[in-house]
Amino acid sequence: MKFKAILFDCDGVLVDSEPLTCQVLRDMLAESGWDMTLAACMAFFVGKTVREERAVIERNTGQPLTDAWMQHFYQRRNAALMAHLDIIPGAQEAVRAAFTAVRGHIACASGADRLKVEMQLNKVGLTDFFAGRVFSGHEMPRSKPAPDVYLAAARSLNVPAEQCLVIEDTTVGVTAGIAAGATVWAYCPQPGAAPALLQAGAHRVFTHMADLPGWWATA
Repeated sequence: MKFKAILFDCDGVLVDSEPLTCQVLRDMLAESGWDMTLAACMAFFVGKTVREERAVIERNTGQPLTDAWMQHFYQRRNAALMAHLDIIPGAQEAVRAAFTAVRGHIACASGADRLKVEMQLNKVGLTDFFAGRVFSGHEMPRSKPAPDVYLAAARSLNVPAEQCLVIEDTTVGVTAGIAAGATVWAYCPQPGAAPALLQAGAHRVFTHMADLPGWWATA
């Protein structure tokens, strides 16, 4: 295999967290005066942080996005994730195979806050694979779509980004991986999303995480 390291996004790639997080966000925004469907909330917010959309939120709710509101959101989000979070089908097999294929040179590079990422990995039994190799966009100068979190992960593994394979599921994440100089493959269980991921720069789109080891074995 030509890749020396494999860098995984978390939400939507390893864990099926986006519907849970966006349901909480949708409910809280509706309580604040901005009502929308779950589908609309996901279409707008998936791949982004809530804080970076502060201006849009404040315009639609007519209220300031306060630290207290954000803390309440995190509490409700985390409770929903702890109660209902599931692993993406095939993700455990893919991560285990990746760990073996590149001799432990794997990392989780997420745009989410560290507490959320580590909580989710622990809940679905993936913590041991990524111990000491979890990177949060919240701790970088810039989060996705900037490449910072992927560059930091590659540096920590002592592997040039150009020799890394990034696994993503959003156009924002694909853009970040491409900007880092990595090869990006996009997990896309819904075929209708494939054109946008390819347009963002994904080198390959696949529909099931369990297919990954077969793909990189011939890469």
